[in-house]
Amino acid sequence: MTPHMLTRSLDRGATIFLLVVAALGVLIPLSNLLLPAGSFLQVPTYLVALWGKYVCYAILALSIDLIWGYCGILSLGHGAFFALGGYAMGMYLMRQIGSRGVYGNPVLPDFMVFLNYSKLPWYWYGFDMFWFAALMVLFVPGLLAFCFGWLAFRSRVTGVYLSIITQAMTYALLLAFFRNDFGFGGNNGLTDFKDILGFNVQAEGTRAALFALSCLALILSFLICRSVVSSKLGKVLIAIRDAESRSRFLGYRVESYKLFVFTLSACMAGVAGALYVPQVGIINPSEFAPGNSIEAVIWVAVGGRGTLVGAALGAVVVNYAKTLFTSGMLAPYWLFMLGALFILVTLLLPKGIVGTFNAWWDQSKEKSVAAASASAAAEDGVTEPKMAE
Repeated sequence: MTPHMLTRSLDRGATIFLLVVAALGVLIPLSNLLLPAGSFLQVPTYLVALWGKYVCYAILALSIDLIWGYCGILSLGHGAFFALGGYAMGMYLMRQIGSRGVYGNPVLPDFMVFLNYSKLPWYWYGFDMFWFAALMVLFVPGLLAFCFGWLAFRSRVTGVYLSIITQAMTYALLLAFFRNDFGFGGNNGLTDFKDILGFNVQAEGTRAALFALSCLALILSFLICRSVVSSKLGKVLIAIRDAESRSRFLGYRVESYKLFVFTLSACMAGVAGALYVPQVGIINPSEFAPGNSIEAVIWVAVGGRGTLVGAALGAVVVNYAKTLFTSGMLAPYWLFMLGALFILVTLLLPKGIVGTFNAWWDQSKEKSVAAASASAAAEDGVTEPKMAE
């Protein structure tokens, strides 16, 4: 990914988006740490964590838009990759607790002591090292996506059938992680984190740093997606989305292209989950719920499928609305409101917020160019030839 490729792939809207994210990633932590509490411009710590969660959701939305908006793969189970990345980071954070847990065991987490584990399960080895956990954040979701995609795409499973299978996959993982004998905390999950890289996860400075790191990850994820969709690979992906059988007839190995972008998308979702866990403070099997994956698809649809910027914007807007409406008397009706929002967007704004705005902007530019051409022709005394009667 060369600098020339990145520069070529960025338009005005993408540049503005990156500048806004970079500005927020710097100004919000500085406002939280440097300004006195109670100041009008001071951002409270709880808002830093809340907006950090929104940024993680934006990365997840980007990963879905990459495969759905540009390759036509509608995944209703992408929350599984998000949760797996979160569990990988949660396992590292649990190993950092050490003897400061309730039972004081320097090796076993509290839930393992409570369940009478005699030793640490083998799949927990290595998670006391950050580099290993960071590697697993990418490797575990990527491996699952590769294996799943290799089987599904080689069998030419597409459309609604693929969506149902992805939903079944995340539901199976939900049931598996709910079992206490799997060594992942059961329905309580992993929580009570203390440190990350030696820093207190509850400290204001740590939360500010995690927010800035999340913004940096969002910028890098966006640049990766833009470089993919603006390259020759991206044009092939769009061709597969619009006419898969014709692309296969022209000699393209459709399965390989789908497998690559699906695996890349899963790795991005895993990174989002890993950044989400230390800011929220817990990871449990509810993150595998199929409803979470469907909700993430709604974010992309609301913001604008196939726009990238719209996907990230939709994630922030919908989750802000969720935070606003689930804290009052409208809380029991949030799911109905979310469903109504999806229906209204599908009927009235099928291209989403950003997609509709882009279409309107292009039309206005075409009209202005046509008007300027007509006025210039009139000034030169050139008129359109009339048809002979």
